[in-house]
Amino acid sequence: MPAAPRTPDPIARLPEEWEAQLRAWDQPRYRAKQIFSWIHERGVTDPEAMTNLPKSLRARLVEDGLRPMMEVAARHRSEDGTQKLLLSMGDARTVEAVLIPQGSSGAEDPIGGEETEPGTRPVTQCISTQVGCAMGCVFCASGMAGLKRHLSAGEILSQVLLGRDLVDEGDRLRNIVFMGMGEPLHNYDAVARALRLLFHAEGLGFGTRRVTLSTSGLIPEIDRLAADFDGKVQLAISLHVPDDERRSALMPINRRYPLKDLMKALRRYPLPKRRRITIEYTLVRGYNDTLEDAEALAALLKGLRSKVNLIPMNPVPDNPLGPPTWEVVEAFHDRLWERGVSTFVRRRKGDDIAAACGQLALEGEEKKIRVALPVTR
Repeated sequence: MPAAPRTPDPIARLPEEWEAQLRAWDQPRYRAKQIFSWIHERGVTDPEAMTNLPKSLRARLVEDGLRPMMEVAARHRSEDGTQKLLLSMGDARTVEAVLIPQGSSGAEDPIGGEETEPGTRPVTQCISTQVGCAMGCVFCASGMAGLKRHLSAGEILSQVLLGRDLVDEGDRLRNIVFMGMGEPLHNYDAVARALRLLFHAEGLGFGTRRVTLSTSGLIPEIDRLAADFDGKVQLAISLHVPDDERRSALMPINRRYPLKDLMKALRRYPLPKRRRITIEYTLVRGYNDTLEDAEALAALLKGLRSKVNLIPMNPVPDNPLGPPTWEVVEAFHDRLWERGVSTFVRRRKGDDIAAACGQLALEGEEKKIRVALPVTR
């Protein structure tokens, strides 16, 4: 009998792939559903704990490489309840993930969470897709040590399996945002497989509205995501500057995929009804925070079904850039509303433990500060 097709790690197999693998092992088909349920519904990745499987099959799963792929090396808790998880992998590399509890309604925070049921607080988890990042955005700590390697689909999914078990009592993991370390679309195949597993009805069963993917603007992969998922993946775009010259200085990827081409890609993204693309805009003091910038951003987004998420830049050690005053943030926000742009200010969460947007970084790696921006225009 031909060998079953293999995936990089067993945690990332879909049910039909488990069926093919079990056929190759001369095991009954129903075992596939049992194994998939153990991993995705119960979060069990140690075959020895899968007690309704025969010992011979458990041994085969161990031999096949099914195992816990991550463990919590450190866990930090913010005063606001945010948890930052330092997760270690078999090659001693580490990544960070963040558990962010939402307010009672979540209406003030566009990255997630209406109340799930009476007395239950929803939690949004921010997960990573790479060890480090190759994009080199100057306001973000994740790329300061460069890209070390991609995460596998199993490693991406393992963050969610761990996070689900680590939320506080009475909380429920409700939303996933691909906004941690790395550029998700730079690791497309692994991310796409992880998305399919997150959405799978027999597994974690996340609705497509509850999973958001953030990208700096890799246009071919945006188009591929649109085709592979019919536009159902919630898309967030790290835009940050409304003109090419300054965006290229802040985000080198813009030199390859300039704003004109990026906006065309966003306009052809097949959004389902009543959905919008999130435009992430990090406000950097003296660089992109004027009322003229707000006007230019409103003009750039005209006709696009979108909402703007304003993010006052979070502090990054040794980086001279920083956020504007709150008065400047409010003025920018108000000008966008005046121009008919739905706009929210992201509340800062977890900054006291370096868990806020742009603050996740590799521990123990040499950092390179890439700041070549004029602080004032």
